[in-house]
Amino acid sequence: MDNKQLSSMREHLLQFSFLIIASLLVRATSEIPKAYIVYMGSTGTERSANPREMKAAQLRLLSSIIPSEDEERINLIQSYSHAINGFSAMLTKQEANILSSRDEVVAVFRDRNLQLHTTRSWDFLEAESGLGSERAHRRATNDVIIGIIDTGIWPESPSFDDEGMTSIPSRWKGTCIEGFDFKRSNCNRKLIGARYYSGQLDSIPFSSRSGNHTHSIAFTGSPRDTVGHGTHTASTAAGSTVANASYYGLARGMAKGGTPMSRLAVYKTCSLGGCASSSVLKAIDDAISDGVDIISISLGMSSVFQSDFLSDPIAIGAFHANQKGIMVVCSGGNDGPDPFTVVNTAPWILTVAASSIDRSFQSTIVLGNAEVLEGVAINFSNHTRSESYPLIFGGDAAGEFTPVSEASNCYPGSLDMKKTAGKIIICVDSDPSLTRRVKKLVAEDAGAKGLILIDEDEKGIPFDSGSFAFSEIGNKAGAQILRYMKSSKFPAAIILPTINVDQITPAPVVAYFSSRGPGGLTESILKPDVMAPGVSILAASIPIENRETTPQGKKPSSFAIKSGTSMACPHVAGAAAFVRSVHPRWSPSMIRSALMTTGHHSNTIKKTHLAS
Repeated sequence: MDNKQLSSMREHLLQFSFLIIASLLVRATSEIPKAYIVYMGSTGTERSANPREMKAAQLRLLSSIIPSEDEERINLIQSYSHAINGFSAMLTKQEANILSSRDEVVAVFRDRNLQLHTTRSWDFLEAESGLGSERAHRRATNDVIIGIIDTGIWPESPSFDDEGMTSIPSRWKGTCIEGFDFKRSNCNRKLIGARYYSGQLDSIPFSSRSGNHTHSIAFTGSPRDTVGHGTHTASTAAGSTVANASYYGLARGMAKGGTPMSRLAVYKTCSLGGCASSSVLKAIDDAISDGVDIISISLGMSSVFQSDFLSDPIAIGAFHANQKGIMVVCSGGNDGPDPFTVVNTAPWILTVAASSIDRSFQSTIVLGNAEVLEGVAINFSNHTRSESYPLIFGGDAAGEFTPVSEASNCYPGSLDMKKTAGKIIICVDSDPSLTRRVKKLVAEDAGAKGLILIDEDEKGIPFDSGSFAFSEIGNKAGAQILRYMKSSKFPAAIILPTINVDQITPAPVVAYFSSRGPGGLTESILKPDVMAPGVSILAASIPIENRETTPQGKKPSSFAIKSGTSMACPHVAGAAAFVRSVHPRWSPSMIRSALMTTGHHSNTIKKTHLAS
């Protein structure tokens, strides 16, 4: 055998070895158990079926496909047994395929991580709509129950005070679950229910003797909100009236939810890391059984990896809720302005886009030549008109061996502190991968006195920079500053603390970030369905100090200003609850129709008149 033949044989052996290794890796990977949801349709109307019996049947089904050496995996993460029949469990890919072929199983799909979609807004809606009519308020009752599926609740907030509320409706079947930092007494006649779910996607307890894979548990075990998102959405939908509310003096006024006399039932399914879809589906199932009238869900799947409706836990849960006469309102996502980005598009879901209101948070920039530019931001700096600081463009402050494009965008490590210390930096946002928070931190680390960000897209969405001087402007104003810098030998400016300005027109205007339709699965059904305030919304939050946003010398605020379709969703849920309180016999479709078909345009300002 010559060298050429030996070389050919070695090559074939090497390729064969690679194929064997690859196949073993694929097989090993496919055998690692992962969290799956097994959807088995509706529970039906049989009175004999009960949660305990259904759970036992689900365990029997699970044990029929899991090998005896892995018997510790015969355990349900979640069991759906009220309106929805199914469960979630740790399965291998092969086991999931076997289950999906069973006659009693409708669909089997991975337990995915869903993302959260993150005062005057209700005054604005009432002024523009029939919600504020005296006749409608006289007919309204206070027995509508809104279920909030989110990050939990901060029960001590004054927005959840139950003063003046009547006793809890007798039809309520829910509960207030205690946790290590949440007592049953935290619930009241306003906050009538609170549940939490431990099956977080990134914290499922599991150990396997065969695979030696262990996932540690890391969840709070309480309905208490540690993020602030759920408290904000709950108070927006049905918060009690709170006088003299503000965010460190901004947006001061009377804070209230859409229906201040409605009840709230909170279902904590999310943390900072996201929301396990199995927990979200379980929360919807529980909310149906508890007796809620409206469900508000400010979260959803990624617009990039949207699933069909039989693999979408929110679509499945909303379908069963709708069958029980419960309206489900969902946020449409924050992946705009590109088309086909809207999520939660099932026809039986009321999908909500976000708009501005007639208020802006203005952070004024005064140039050295006395020109005044109206930027947007939330900053509590100590700058005054009597002082000014030198201006420098980020690209002119690039560090050694740093591309000018990176310094212009305030990339981490791109700025030379010797050039930026004590100055106000001007940066652009031509690279969307860097958030405004990162740019602000870069400017602070560079010893800057402030940051002016030129960003045409986000200029209307105020960023909270705390005590650091920050202001955001569009391309036109940015070009004006750059021209001034070229014409001046010693360009300077000052960034003044934020003030809120009302009666801004036109309003409402769809927010640039709000996801656009049509829906990828239902192009013939227009989505989103309605638009509601979702920019700069003041509502209750958790009073925990954040060193990046809490002004120096101030105590943590009980309110926060947030933007997103997450904020728009509870506005519609509150409006739907109001309509339901006036027309308690109306179906979800009737309420939906009333909200969608009563909008019109007037005086170039789009006004949405909600049915009363």
